[in-house]
Amino acid sequence: MIMRMEDYIRAIAGAFILISLGLGYFYSPYWFWFTALIGLNLLQSAFTKFCPGELVLEKIFKIPRQ
Repeated sequence: MIMRMEDYIRAIAGAFILISLGLGYFYSPYWFWFTALIGLNLLQSAFTKFCPGELVLEKIFKIPRQ
């Protein structure tokens, strides 16, 4: 099965959220700000259809948008 751009974005965002929650719990609560930033980016991308992660995946890894 071929992954679409949206699948990559969801997987990366989910991984970042889980990692930052773990870092916030075990290391420093300041990492929860990173979790909030990811959530804010997901929220704005739902309304604006603009996601900086798509630009990175497209330019660096040559993953096409659909």
